[in-house]
Amino acid sequence: MKTDHVEPDDTQALARLGKKQVLKRRFGFFSIVGFAMAELITWETVVTLFSQAFDDGGPAGAFFGYIIACLSTLSVYTVISELASMAPIAGGQYYWVYMLAPMRWKKISSYLIGWLTTLAWIATIATETIFLGTMIEGLIILNDLKFVQQRWQNTLLAWASVVVTFFINVVLPNILPRFEIGILVLHLAGFIAIMATLLALAPKKSAHYVFHTALNEGNWPTQGLSYCVGFIGNVATFVGADASVHMAEEVANAAVVIPRAIITGMTLNSLLGLAMMLTILFCLGDTDSVLNSATGFAFIQIFYDTTSSYAGASFMTAIIMVLTMACCTGITTTASRMTWSFARDEGLPFSRYIKRVHKSTKVPIIAVSVVCGLACALTLIYIGSTTAFNDVISLTVTGFYGTYFLPAAFLLYHRIKGHVLPHGTVLDALPDSAASANPSALEKPAALVRPKSPSKEVSPGQAPPDSPERNTSEDKVKRPLEFEIAQAPLIWGPWKVPGILGTLNNAYACVYMLFVIFWSVWPPTAHVDYTTMNYSIVVTAGVLILSGIWYWVRARKDYHGPLIDEEVAEIMHLTPGAAQ
Repeated sequence: MKTDHVEPDDTQALARLGKKQVLKRRFGFFSIVGFAMAELITWETVVTLFSQAFDDGGPAGAFFGYIIACLSTLSVYTVISELASMAPIAGGQYYWVYMLAPMRWKKISSYLIGWLTTLAWIATIATETIFLGTMIEGLIILNDLKFVQQRWQNTLLAWASVVVTFFINVVLPNILPRFEIGILVLHLAGFIAIMATLLALAPKKSAHYVFHTALNEGNWPTQGLSYCVGFIGNVATFVGADASVHMAEEVANAAVVIPRAIITGMTLNSLLGLAMMLTILFCLGDTDSVLNSATGFAFIQIFYDTTSSYAGASFMTAIIMVLTMACCTGITTTASRMTWSFARDEGLPFSRYIKRVHKSTKVPIIAVSVVCGLACALTLIYIGSTTAFNDVISLTVTGFYGTYFLPAAFLLYHRIKGHVLPHGTVLDALPDSAASANPSALEKPAALVRPKSPSKEVSPGQAPPDSPERNTSEDKVKRPLEFEIAQAPLIWGPWKVPGILGTLNNAYACVYMLFVIFWSVWPPTAHVDYTTMNYSIVVTAGVLILSGIWYWVRARKDYHGPLIDEEVAEIMHLTPGAAQ
């Protein structure tokens, strides 16, 4: 074994992970930073979800909870960035779990995390589009108090939002990078405009009120419990930074750019969010009228109370709605890439169709259609019951943090054990996992790569793979031969936190994620009934249980973890005969 430093291009880097380049690398550093910031929309979320942290904690709980959530989430996304640098691939969490998990649990844990991540992103599309619909109706109510809000109208507005996101993703994919840079400009300009307006016109609360006042609107036995329950409102502000990870196969120099984009986006958004949090708390006005606004949104009432103008409040609200629409577009992109990647590894029903990529646009159109269709189906639940809808979309915190925790915990284990090799390590002059696919490179007796069963590759009536009657060139087009990776050495990417500092950060991130998962399943009030119960643990556990049952009944015959494409196998000098 020897070490050397290599700087492979993106195609070679992806080949080391077993995949050929099929998507177009449209994004550079600034466009993917814009994408990351538009996904988080932190200051906008601080404004729109203000009441959740305020009710259980008050202004002091909201402010200090924000700081704790901000720094702790930065710790989590630092670990996510390290994983993204090790393996910059659209599959993200399920690929990392397979890469890091013990041999016995690789396939099942990867499969469960794949389903959880996929459904969490689809649920997030439904969440954001319904949320946008309620904002539109809230703005209508502000201008016309006689308007009666109907849930079916909200669902139709959500569908209209999904149509817009579908159109941008499918018809105008090449404008996405410029679109995200434009949204980044609006994100910053809107922040300045709204904060300046509030600071200039709104009456100010005292510093004592902001930093020392606590509330317990959930009637919890202790203020400490109230703080912890309200804390999840601040956690929700930062969910979704792994969106950039699922765009890795469309970003140039992804192993470096993706981690930098995640950390840059998180840092800038956190600072903007902190400034907006302080502005909202100082410019709150009358607490009762704000929290009981007929619009259903505290921030719309704050805008109106500040400007005393329907037009001014409407314009300020419209800025946030446009940015929320942009967020929906990015979420749809992310969800489709995650779904496409999981289908590429045979993790979903009808994978052979979902994994197809349009030849000219290089966009997985069927995957985009699937996630948009399922999101629209989820929004139908809102018509029947807001409680049932909230139960379904509760995956957005519990589910996401579950998918973050498992690969981070496995990485911590390998980190402590010293299993991760330095960046740039080359084994017997073969790049990273290409060498790992060669048993002699690791001096292990058993083959580490094997072909999938021929029965999975041969359609009825076709000759077997080794038959002279088989048309090899035609078969490559119809159904490329795929290999599964059984084990590969772990090698750091070009971006990591070095030494003991990285280990401590990794450990803290894991502890914090467990804390978040625990409190995310608590109801918002101490007096619980069917309308206030938090069913997120039921939904998350249901996804894991049902996907686990399906795995044992059917999927374990089809899903073998991340697969090596045939073209990549040829580059690695792997053949079915040699691999067996």
